[in-house]
Amino acid sequence: MSEQTAELTVGGDAAQPLGVYSRPKGGGGWRDWITTVDHKKIGILYGGAALLFFFVGGFEALLIRLQLATPNGTVVGADLYNQIYTMHGVTMVFLVIMPMAAAFANYLLPLQIGARDVAFPRLNALSFWVFLAGGLFLNCAWLFGDAPDGGWFAYSPNTGVSFSPGHGMDFYAIGLQIAGIGSLISAMNLIVTVLNMRAPGMTLFKMPVFSWMILVVQFLLLFAVPVITVALFLLLFDRNFGSNFFNPEMGGDPLLWQHLFWIFGHPEVYILILPSFGIVSEVIPTFARKPIFGYEFMVFSGIAIGFMGWGVWAHHMFVSGIGPISVGAFTLSTMFIAVPTGVKILNWLATMWGGKIRLNAAMLFATGVVSMFTIGGLSGVTHSLSPADTQQTDTYYIVAHFHYVIFGGALLGFFAGFYFWWPKVFGHKLGETLGKWNFWTMIVGFNVTFGPMHILGLNGMSRRIDTYSPGFGFELWNMVATIGVFIIALGVLFFVLNVILSARRARGLPPEPPDPWDARSLEWFTPNPTPVHNFDEDIEVSSLDEFWHRKWTTDENGKVVRKATAAEVCQAGDAENVHLPSPSYWPIVMSAGMPLIGFGLMYNLWLCVPGAALVLMAIYAWVFEPPDDPDGPFGHGHDDHDDHGDAEAGDESASDEGAPQEEAASVE
Repeated sequence: MSEQTAELTVGGDAAQPLGVYSRPKGGGGWRDWITTVDHKKIGILYGGAALLFFFVGGFEALLIRLQLATPNGTVVGADLYNQIYTMHGVTMVFLVIMPMAAAFANYLLPLQIGARDVAFPRLNALSFWVFLAGGLFLNCAWLFGDAPDGGWFAYSPNTGVSFSPGHGMDFYAIGLQIAGIGSLISAMNLIVTVLNMRAPGMTLFKMPVFSWMILVVQFLLLFAVPVITVALFLLLFDRNFGSNFFNPEMGGDPLLWQHLFWIFGHPEVYILILPSFGIVSEVIPTFARKPIFGYEFMVFSGIAIGFMGWGVWAHHMFVSGIGPISVGAFTLSTMFIAVPTGVKILNWLATMWGGKIRLNAAMLFATGVVSMFTIGGLSGVTHSLSPADTQQTDTYYIVAHFHYVIFGGALLGFFAGFYFWWPKVFGHKLGETLGKWNFWTMIVGFNVTFGPMHILGLNGMSRRIDTYSPGFGFELWNMVATIGVFIIALGVLFFVLNVILSARRARGLPPEPPDPWDARSLEWFTPNPTPVHNFDEDIEVSSLDEFWHRKWTTDENGKVVRKATAAEVCQAGDAENVHLPSPSYWPIVMSAGMPLIGFGLMYNLWLCVPGAALVLMAIYAWVFEPPDDPDGPFGHGHDDHDDHGDAEAGDESASDEGAPQEEAASVE
């Protein structure tokens, strides 16, 4: 664009139009990344950190399978095995799936709702650095030779000092509390962003399904994370300060931990899976060349999953002695929650039915989610029947079910998102040939690994055992599962090679055009990669799939015809004098103090003093950080809208009131 004079107020200063502000000058290099408050860079940081933890968790999985490949395995000892399987579960759930969902949410959510940034950019940066501090603190346990060893669920009294005398479970309790702070901050930030900063005319029911699923997840986080935080505080006090919340010998109740953990833990399952559902709901309509079937049903089924997820936690406790009335009630609620999930699966199938499907890598991974999650969901329904669950509990049948849900549902969905939005983030596509090799090796390896675990579990192989004796019929399927996990590793290697080789091929070439997939939602209005300021001007939204409706229409015979090319619809991304929030060092400084406090609680309370001082200093400096710092390292003129910003400026324009009510003609 040439000069942009649209009256888009950003930064809380409603008296000035967008065009009078100065663009911040990037500092470049590593400083730019550790001080950034740009939601796109924070999304990339989340994704990069999650992938690194993914490699760590994957290496732990390889060790587990090597140990169990043959009877009487001697790859690792029993104590180290307990630590490895505990850290594998904790890493994959809390340090891979959750932050990977946050990566997609941070990068894409503001773009999909037409916002300049999130509501509180510095808090957004803090959420990442706090998560990273918690993840690194948790993995520091390996350096001290004392990793958590009580399983990712940390059942009491096994996690008390009597059965776990080292500091491993302290690393667990403190590390997850630190990471949980980041999740809470991010949840509040994204909720405010969605409710206050949507583009003019974008009502809630004109948001993409992905944005809706992310919004539901943030509400789940907002209410679920405090529950696990309370449980972790109680565990920490039991272990370090002589309390007896979970000690039955002193009147404590070990079942209290199970209730607290699973009241968090079952909503957590949907915190993990709903972002992937949102991704699949964007990929399938694009490559089936049809609008999502039953949009309202997709949205309300996601809301129903989030709401009903609070009423099924005790199906994890059917063998704990909670009583037949409780077992009956949670049996019914568990069967009911399968209904909204089934709605999503049927709607995805209906979207693909009759479509002109393009089976590229992104679509392959999306269809993989539909098929693998269906298998995981069906095996999960068997757990709702308490007699069957009594047989299956603590066997490898549970391991198989959980991985079909989390790996087959969440991780495969994230890979679909990688291939779909990679040009939006980095300006070039990932290679299709390697992408298809990536898919087929992962999907084959996944089924070879976890399919046999159903058989192992039904044959009686217990989970969480470090070895087994020959003669029980476990040898064959354990060897098959071990071969499968190495096939998965090969698939991950194909992905890494794809990332490296596609980046090399793209070097020196122009970026991909703004709309490489003929997509449907607002993020594709911007060039690839996304400009630092996102949009040149506000987008007036009049329908769901606004971007697609600006390119296509129907003629008098009802036939879909193109009315504009992507180049005519997309913004140029060259607006100047765009106001953006200032970078800040204080989020990373504040985060650095939290692990020090954690080490102090475990080893010497005096260590808490410098940690607390660092946190308080960062808070003080943050509060008094000038909104415009002419002597700052990144130039001058950066009015910061962290505390009011776009949430305030966008409140009126993004409100549902006064939004255009006429829906554009739906093109089927």
